[in-house]
Amino acid sequence: MAASDAPDRRTGRISVHPRGFGFVADEAEPTVSAFVTPPDLNPFLAGDLVDFDLVPSGDGRFTARGLALRERARSVLFGPLTVRRGRPFLAVDPQVGNTDWPLSGADGAGLQAGDFLVARVDGSAARFERAVPPERAGVERVIARYQLRTGYPPHDGDAVAVSAAKRRDLTVIPTVTIDAPSTRDIDDALAVLPAGPDGALRLLVSIADVDHAVRAGSPLDEEARARGTSVYLAGGEVLPMLPTALSEASLSLLPGEERAALTAELRIDDEGEVTAVDLYETVIRSTARLTYAQVATYLETGDASGIPEPVRPTVAWLRTAAARLSAARRGRGGVDLLREEASVTVDESDAPIELVAHESTPAHALVERLMVAANEAVARWLVARGLPGLFRVHPEPDEDAVAGLAAAAARFGLMAGFGRRLSPRGLQALEAQFAGTPLAPAMRTVMGKALGPARYTVHPGLHFGLAAPLYVHFTSPIRRYADLCVHRVVKGFLCGERGQVADDPALEAVGVALNGLARNADRAERDRLRMLAAQLFSTRVGERFSGHVVAARPFGLVVHLAGAGVTGTIGVDALPGGPWRVDEHGQALVGPSGTWHLGQAVEVEVSGTDEDAGRIELALA
Repeated sequence: MAASDAPDRRTGRISVHPRGFGFVADEAEPTVSAFVTPPDLNPFLAGDLVDFDLVPSGDGRFTARGLALRERARSVLFGPLTVRRGRPFLAVDPQVGNTDWPLSGADGAGLQAGDFLVARVDGSAARFERAVPPERAGVERVIARYQLRTGYPPHDGDAVAVSAAKRRDLTVIPTVTIDAPSTRDIDDALAVLPAGPDGALRLLVSIADVDHAVRAGSPLDEEARARGTSVYLAGGEVLPMLPTALSEASLSLLPGEERAALTAELRIDDEGEVTAVDLYETVIRSTARLTYAQVATYLETGDASGIPEPVRPTVAWLRTAAARLSAARRGRGGVDLLREEASVTVDESDAPIELVAHESTPAHALVERLMVAANEAVARWLVARGLPGLFRVHPEPDEDAVAGLAAAAARFGLMAGFGRRLSPRGLQALEAQFAGTPLAPAMRTVMGKALGPARYTVHPGLHFGLAAPLYVHFTSPIRRYADLCVHRVVKGFLCGERGQVADDPALEAVGVALNGLARNADRAERDRLRMLAAQLFSTRVGERFSGHVVAARPFGLVVHLAGAGVTGTIGVDALPGGPWRVDEHGQALVGPSGTWHLGQAVEVEVSGTDEDAGRIELALA
């Protein structure tokens, strides 16, 4: 065989399409993806690392041949039991694999066809591990689909002693936490020292000192690093980064309990500029646990009856601090890209009973403004001292992205008028056109996709969406490993360590891993929300909704349902006048009879649902 005829052997990762075929993305050249036929896909699972021959198939496309397993990516499978010719099989999640797997170890377990099971991958088969009650099937499906971790190494979570040695005692300063009533892992507390004669006030943002209880390199720390973040699944299921004995008890900033903390003290002048920041280890005691609803009522009406008397002045001064910071922030630009999604209330059997669209109150805005200010201040503090950090970087959009966002806005009837470059103020001006209008949820969805995600890196840079020259995550170490990494850098410096290197390659590797773990957790959270929404909407087939198109895909249109906080799909087969194709900008479906584009208002009705896929199927009303 001539050298030019030799197979183009590559290595890549498998992805599985629910329709039964797959793709393999080249590890060395991620833009190259090859189609995998259903028969060739049978032995593999999503995420598997394989060797394959890259075979051109015309029109710039490729097919993968001669696939050979190099590394199995997952160890756990989920699905219902099925029986074929008297033999048990596991019907694998179609987003994980495309065929049933032979099942072993289920003899004598009293199982019946249709029972939901968790199984271990055993070569090319599945080994029974445990049965799952039907009401838990959705949660277990998501856990297995995204390989979420559920166990912890041995730990002594109840024995976290707090020593005042080398810590500033802030227990006499009125301090509050502000969270949802359901929050159990409270990791941030707020206090404020009133303005002095020069008009400056001092904001104290105290964060639970997780490193005090979870030492770097310990088995529990390694587990937290492998998880990367807590995962909050719709319906109330939480997979915490740290065991609940820590996250909800001995580390949580509960009222009346002394806790070790790391405090960022910000001096805020009367124009909202943070003129100084100091970081130090502290002992604090939360005076009162407040809810967003209590604080929102006070901010909106002045009614402080739900707020204990000793902390009413504290809340009033926190409002002043947030107002000053907001005034300064408005001059910089940027937006708050909040998720326009919903929360789901479930009954005792975990069945969804209500879907409530996300609503941000003035209390949410106050807490967010203070936390963002603390994160920015800590980032500046690190850079000023030449210290490493896992900076949260959100780059300025390139020219194509700016043009795409402007075009998408125009389809919503919004004239952006961007130049070739987009500034944070320009982005803020666009937001001002739709903020508070019925367009806001759909437009925020489109804007978030156009701007792309932020990422962790040791290389300091702009957070464009927040208009922050420097930014880190510092305020949630119980929930995010990146924050814990930043705490350890700060504490190391405070303890006299001077050998930390700004561009630490080991810390950069941690950041790269955390980026992937955060994306995975985000997908899991969205999938579970969509599953519950689909289950709830199964009782609403035939109901009509108004909505806006927020994405055009080869399979159809994605529509944001007004007031529901969720999206549904109009399949291409349900659109008359086809065939339809996605235009070159990815913003419309184009066909012989016209165009369906982003921002287009539509009237739809629910035509069906698929709970396992988390899909609400729509038809034009």
